[in-house]
Amino acid sequence: MRRRRFSWLGLLGVALGLALIGAAVVQTRQLTLLSQSVQISDDYVVLTVYQVETEYLRLREQWTRALAEGESFDRDALQLRYDIWVSRIGLLEDGRAVNMLLGHTDYDATRRLVRQFITQADHWVGTPPQQPVDIGALRALQPALVALGAPTHELTVSAAHHITEQIVERNRVVRQHNQVGIALTLFLSALTLAFAAIALRQMRQLGERRRTLEALAANLREARHEAETASEAKSVFLANMSHEIRTPFHGLLGMLSLLRETGLTPGQAEYLRTATESADHLLAILNDILDMSQLESGRMTITPAAVDLRALLREVDALMRPQATAKSLALHIDADPLVPERVLADATRVKQVLYNLLSNAIKFSERGSVVLELRPQTPVGDAPQIEFRITDTGIGMDAATVGRLFRRFAQGDATRSRRHGGTGLGLEISRNLARLMGGDISVHSAPGEGSCFTFVLPVHEVPPLPAAVRAELEPPRGTRRLQVLVAEDHPVNRQYMAALLETLGHDAFFAGDGEEAVQVARAQRFDLVLMDLHMPRLDGFGATRAIRALPDRAAATVPIVALTADAFAETRDRCMVTGMNDFLTKPVSPDKLGTALRRLFGPAARTEPPAAEAHDARPSGLLVDLATLQRSNIPRARLAALVGEFLDQGPQTVQRLRAAVRDGQPLEVRVHAHAARGTALNLGLSALASTAEALHEGASHLPAHEVARLVQRYQDLLGATRDAAVAAGVLEREVSVPK
Repeated sequence: MRRRRFSWLGLLGVALGLALIGAAVVQTRQLTLLSQSVQISDDYVVLTVYQVETEYLRLREQWTRALAEGESFDRDALQLRYDIWVSRIGLLEDGRAVNMLLGHTDYDATRRLVRQFITQADHWVGTPPQQPVDIGALRALQPALVALGAPTHELTVSAAHHITEQIVERNRVVRQHNQVGIALTLFLSALTLAFAAIALRQMRQLGERRRTLEALAANLREARHEAETASEAKSVFLANMSHEIRTPFHGLLGMLSLLRETGLTPGQAEYLRTATESADHLLAILNDILDMSQLESGRMTITPAAVDLRALLREVDALMRPQATAKSLALHIDADPLVPERVLADATRVKQVLYNLLSNAIKFSERGSVVLELRPQTPVGDAPQIEFRITDTGIGMDAATVGRLFRRFAQGDATRSRRHGGTGLGLEISRNLARLMGGDISVHSAPGEGSCFTFVLPVHEVPPLPAAVRAELEPPRGTRRLQVLVAEDHPVNRQYMAALLETLGHDAFFAGDGEEAVQVARAQRFDLVLMDLHMPRLDGFGATRAIRALPDRAAATVPIVALTADAFAETRDRCMVTGMNDFLTKPVSPDKLGTALRRLFGPAARTEPPAAEAHDARPSGLLVDLATLQRSNIPRARLAALVGEFLDQGPQTVQRLRAAVRDGQPLEVRVHAHAARGTALNLGLSALASTAEALHEGASHLPAHEVARLVQRYQDLLGATRDAAVAAGVLEREVSVPK
């Protein structure tokens, strides 16, 4: 349809162009005719013929008068008339007159008669005359002069007829051209109207198309808004899921790390190692998924800062060497002396890329060595570049495997029986991070010859710190017990952090929300504040700003470390902007906390747990899981206090749950049930934890009477659990004093 419309437009355009050319030709022809009528007009010839006849009549009249006067006639007057007539005759012999009159019989005969008469008359009245004129000569020439009258008149009439014919022919041609011009004008008008009609139709169609496109654009904007809303909802969902997943991981990995320090049989140690590896693997998958989501949405940002490259390599070595040692691999890390000491880069992202590359090199190498080399590279523009080269002696890869290596979920061994696990996201995330920092990753490999990954990164050199400044920043040697304020509203996390800090040999003080944390920090001096970000009344950001604004300089500058399950880069950046010194994501393991303490206090702070207290093994029960209590590595007296406090707060929890059910607030039911479930799980109170979980899951879709029944069951289990804890030796039986 569109092609047919364009063909019609093309034909109309060609016809309109031809019509315009025809009209131009006609107008040009008319202009030529008019120009010819002006430039070569025969009217002048007719006038000359008429003047010849007039002067002839005047000459003849003067000739007759001279004969009548006799010898006394006026010779000058006659001579003048004769000369004028002869001059007019000369005009008739002009080229224009000859062209017009040549071929006419009258013109030729009259011309001969006139020439004969002039030849005779010039003898007496010529210029100059050969003989003076007299009356006899005049009488002799008079008959010839009179004989010229009729031919001269006929010549005038013939010229008039000829010019009339020319005028009529010219008018006919002009009229014909006018008719053609009018026809062409009408044709042009018709074509113009047709073209205008088609153009108007096109305009209408364009208007409809524009309205359609506007509607489509509006739909696309709405779809984009919905997509952005969905993306934002996905980000919020991932943040919430991160928080929800990392919170139990916090307890899981923390308890596993504490359990590792207790006295275990070889079988138990093996079980613990398997559980820890599984948890670490699951946490790595979670981190990869969150990183990929942030990279896809463009929410991941780079935060450059001054980085000591050699210190960064030492941190990488400290983390990766145990993995290499476990596989009997030699790990060599070397830096070229020409590499700058300090550069501007995002240390966290650089280490993340190096961890992924080194982890893969160790994973796919069964013997030999893994080498990390840091070298300078040729600058690109004004920015110098450094090169991290990771070389291994592993299995290597063929060209097809290298080609798909950086694709999502792609793995070197895609068979079902592959020996090495993984999600296939690590290398894609690493390359995306490298490109986000302005660099890139390339790989060279051959089967059986190992692989070489090259991570190129553009950097800007930062001047090294003066020696005096480094000496001031160097922490004192030795160990000391830190006073740590933990701002945490979740009871499970408070208990775990208390046990973790106590295990590391530090004193823990707790605040249930941000306002309480600010009040405690104002009243008491602390070495460190572990600040949860999500708390009631005042969150961690507001509490940090309030602490930084305290008038006491020592209290306002206390190190503050964010403690949250939200692992997004935006949250980290917001923490740094707010005034926090570091960022710890849940689950917080002893290694993570120890690393953070080393960053803040150096070797002055204890980062290794002392020998753990052994617990007697008791059989587990349905109401109280003694195995969980033993794995907590919490002193027995402290554990009894925690269990007793939780059971004492049970009636208050029941009241809050019943109020939420009565007011139709399932979200409140989920919040209180979630808190109770976490605490019960960490304390080994299995039945209470199971009932709280049922409340948490069913609050939104179970009928109100079913939710109320679960609340009643939770209340009934409080007493039964207390009795079971007393029977297991966790609590002491209360002795009633008679009044």
